[in-house]
Amino acid sequence: MADALLIIDMQAGLFDGPEKPYARERLLDTINQLIQRARSANAPIFVARHTGPAGSPIAPGSPLWQLWPALDVDESHDHLFNKTRPSCFLGTDLEQQLNAAQINELVIVGMKTQFCIDTTCRVAVERGFSVVLPEDGHTCMDTPALPAQAIIEHHNATLAGAFVKRVRAEQVDFL
Repeated sequence: MADALLIIDMQAGLFDGPEKPYARERLLDTINQLIQRARSANAPIFVARHTGPAGSPIAPGSPLWQLWPALDVDESHDHLFNKTRPSCFLGTDLEQQLNAAQINELVIVGMKTQFCIDTTCRVAVERGFSVVLPEDGHTCMDTPALPAQAIIEHHNATLAGAFVKRVRAEQVDFL
């Protein structure tokens, strides 16, 4: 049973950019279901926004920086924070917030699999947190080297065991 949900980079510029994420509508539905389960259990929800410097396409407040409108986030209740690196911990107060809320286990979902999802899972474990990674709860775009589905499958296999508990989203329960 997980203590909290961490949603990474579900922003307009990534979710609806020129290159569409793999299975994006299914992912959105999966994350919204997890949000509802977390809310029903009164589990905290943390939401990271990747943030670029002033003048960049994802500068704070810019249209592409905004969370995807169909994401069921409640900005008055959920914990939104900005990050500038692939790790949700580097340069943020996420670790302090998790410790203050006595969070031990995080469910991590969002984008992009090979960057912010992978990095945050590994760093969370280094910082003493247990991580649940729904294998159907993260995505990315095709790259010249690999299709997105292969990237996702590779990271699910690589992270499982050593870094995360790999499950299907429907198996996630919150305390």
